[in-house]
Amino acid sequence: MYRTFFSFGSKLVMSAILLIGLIGCASTTDRKEAAVSTAPATERYFIFDTIVSLRVYDERMTSQHFDEVRGLLEQIDQRMNRLLAGSEIDQVNQAAGASAVSVSEETFKVVQTAVDYAAASGGHFDPTIGPIVDLWGIGSEHAAVPEDRKLTAAMQKIDYKNVTLDPSSHAIMLKKKGMSLDLGAIAKGYAADVIADYLQQQDFKSAIIDLGGNVLAMGAKPNGSPWNIGIQDPGEQRGQHLGTLEVVNKTIVTSGVYERFFESEGNVYHHILSPFTGYPVDNDLLSVTIVTETSMDADAMSTSVFSLGLAEGRRFIESRDDAEAIFVTKDHQIYLTSGLTETFNRTNDDYQLAE
Repeated sequence: MYRTFFSFGSKLVMSAILLIGLIGCASTTDRKEAAVSTAPATERYFIFDTIVSLRVYDERMTSQHFDEVRGLLEQIDQRMNRLLAGSEIDQVNQAAGASAVSVSEETFKVVQTAVDYAAASGGHFDPTIGPIVDLWGIGSEHAAVPEDRKLTAAMQKIDYKNVTLDPSSHAIMLKKKGMSLDLGAIAKGYAADVIADYLQQQDFKSAIIDLGGNVLAMGAKPNGSPWNIGIQDPGEQRGQHLGTLEVVNKTIVTSGVYERFFESEGNVYHHILSPFTGYPVDNDLLSVTIVTETSMDADAMSTSVFSLGLAEGRRFIESRDDAEAIFVTKDHQIYLTSGLTETFNRTNDDYQLAE
């Protein structure tokens, strides 16, 4: 299943899913780093067909640092953008059914992780979803319900088990002609992790990294208190919250039916596509928010868990010791996994916390 808002070739810009609340309760913790300022150094980029916002709370952050971050983002785009002719993923897709293609270590890592999540989720997450993403075109001006015969043909090309990976040479092969890897449901999370790693290497402690809604809250606020992250109300415009979450050094990623959709003959079709039916996932969920330490994992998990649905999705997250989740259902109930009960604060009376 794939979240089409991150298709590198989309012509629409996705606004942030999560609004960062930077005003919180004062902390008694003394600031240990004299260089840390309460006013952030800020930069915005337009890449991955979305707005990327970076705020670093340290007066040592310079324009050179921001330029180096841009270079890292552009490198990821140039390697993993399947719609960019000559990119590594484009080369793999063009060689589908014919030969393997050796790629960079980072591209191989992202594809390997995507395949691992496909297996762990029983195929609910599938990086070979590209053929049906192209047919639906959700997020573009050409979005339309595919013809049955075309959708049936495209479905024959989707199966993560037909991806062959050779770690020794970083080679990837798609066994069937017409297969197409699409890393849109995982690569943006990877990019957030890359930025965080870079900032940590430069000895920066406190930052907010927002890649079109994939939020990574690095460290704590400059005064030592947790970040307050607003969780989007899936029934309202951007910036309207159903609650807030206190986090330190965590990443927060949401998948929801409201992010991208179109209407046709009285029906609404959202962007989260099922690799089993070829149609948008139809279950009782409006959104799923994943909270963990690695944004690439959060990206893949949010898509996987949304497709799994409330019951199976909760079991999937509770079986892990590295992630938590917030589930919002169509009847306006909020379900929390066990690790969030003390840090989530409901702020919208239209929603109720389920027991």
